Order: sequence, then structure tokens, then C-alpha cells
Amino acid sequence: MHTRVHPYLALTLILVSGIIQAQSLNRLPQSEFDVRPPSLWVDGEIGDMSVERAECRSFPEHQLRQRIVEIAQQEWTFFGSREYQVRSAVEEALPWETRRQRRPRLGLEESIRVASSIAGYWSSTAEGEWIVARQNDEWKEEGEAARWRDAWSAAFISWVMCEAGVDSRDEFRHAIAHHSYIDQAIRARDGEEPSALYVAHDSGEQDVAPGDLLCTGTRPQYQNLDERRAQIGEGARTHCDIVVKVNLEEGTIDTIGGNVQSAVTLKTLWIENGRILSPVDREGRPVFAHLKLKNESEVLASAE
Repeated sequence: MHTRVHPYLALTLILVSGIIQAQSLNRLPQSEFDVRPPSLWVDGEIGDMSVERAECRSFPEHQLRQRIVEIAQQEWTFFGSREYQVRSAVEEALPWETRRQRRPRLGLEESIRVASSIAGYWSSTAEGEWIVARQNDEWKEEGEAARWRDAWSAAFISWVMCEAGVDSRDEFRHAIAHHSYIDQAIRARDGEEPSALYVAHDSGEQDVAPGDLLCTGTRPQYQNLDERRAQIGEGARTHCDIVVKVNLEEGTIDTIGGNVQSAVTLKTLWIENGRILSPVDREGRPVFAHLKLKNESEVLASAE
């Protein structure tokens, strides 16, 4: 399945195809692409930044899938169209803790440029205010290039959903931890949350489509939904990426996620017949959950 891409974003994708560019690209003006930049969700400078939380958007259901994809693509270009790099054999042999310490650090100029955007992602969550306040202390101690002390990948997903038009927690749990909305999708699969927009499936159960989410676990390293179902509601280190392109001819799925190598980054998974057959990411973690976005008819039916 292919998805339509905004003309500007399509040009960007052509320009960066197969290339990791050093320069970053600006977002479209809101008059051309109706998305509020995440930097507008905060006020102040590094070290003295505060949350100015905005309400989530509301758009027709038929626009949701495309908006999720295009917003993720725009954030990817803003961060410089980075692609996830395959690790060397030497690095793969290192313990996990050592590999985490070796993750790349953004340079000073880039850290300053994207700081308000990452803070804006946090602003879409209920906990964003104290997390940004705590990061101010980190900047004051470590300097403007300090890494975010809290992983912001779930905040990125939450902001994308909020800006795409998902304005109800009954539809999607905007949260600072991925397991919150993974659990919601599992409960939807079990018939407990009919209003949820995402339904959880094991990897390979369903065809993957743009707008879907693919999720892995680190601690624990879940293999399937049942393993998470047995711990539902408990804390876990998980990560999800947004599917932005499915290419059946090449047998690939492109996903975009936040806080991957300290940026919004694109990954590629290999598939067959539209389904992930070898669901392991490049850190060796299985894709244990495929959160499938309901189509418009399913959303309307669940609301009746």
C-alpha cells in the first residue's frame, strides 16, 4: 500500500532518498500545511522554558491517517532527514548498556535549534510541565547541548496524534510512556475500549498500512501481545514508530519515530506480502505489537 504525500514533503523525500543530509529543512508555513509547530507549545529559552499547553486539534476522520503520516514526515525533515544506521559487528557484540552510552549526541547548534520542538512534544502530555522544568535544571548544569534526561519518543507520538486531530483520551492516550497507549490498544482488541482508534495485533497478523504503529520492548523484551497482556497496566520500557510508507514491490516498511539516535529518525523493516515476517529491529528487539489504525467505517461503527 502506498500513501499520498504532501507535494512539498514528496520533493523533500526525493531529494534525500538514500542520503543522510547534514542540513535541516524548515517546516511548511501553517497557511500551507495546517500544523502548529511544536515550538509554539512552549515559551522561554533553554534553561527557562515553560509549557504553554494547547488543545489538541479536531479534523474529519477521513483526514486522520494522512495527517499522521504527513506530520511525522515533516518532523523528520525538520530534524535533517536522518536514517537509522546499521551498527557494526563490533558494536553489536557490546553489552546493551555500553551500546546505549555510545548513541550519538547532537551538536551544540543542533541541540539549541530543536530544543523548543522537543519541549513542545512534551507539552502534549499531562506530565509535560514538570518534565520541561526538570530539563531546565539539566541545561543549567550541563549546558545547552545536554541530552534530554527523559526519553521523548512517546511524547513525540502523542504530539503527532494531538496535532493530527485526535483530541480525546478515549481515542488515544497521550502519554509520556508508550505502554499507556499500547495497553489501550490491547484492551480495544479485547473489546474493553471500543472508542480507541488503535487495535493491537501480533506482528504478522494483519497487513501494515501507513498511520499504523509498530512497537518493540526493551525491558521486558516482549515477544508477543500475550506477554504484555500478562503485565498490562505495569510500567515497561517500550518504543513505537509511525508507519509512513509500505512498498510491496521492494518489500519494505518505512517508519518514523522520535528520540531515535537523539532525533526524529526514519527506519526501514523488511516484509513479505505486506506483513512483517522477521519482526526484529536493528537492536535485535522483536516488533511485538502492531497497533492498527481503524479505518473510517470502523470508527463510525464503534461510535454507534
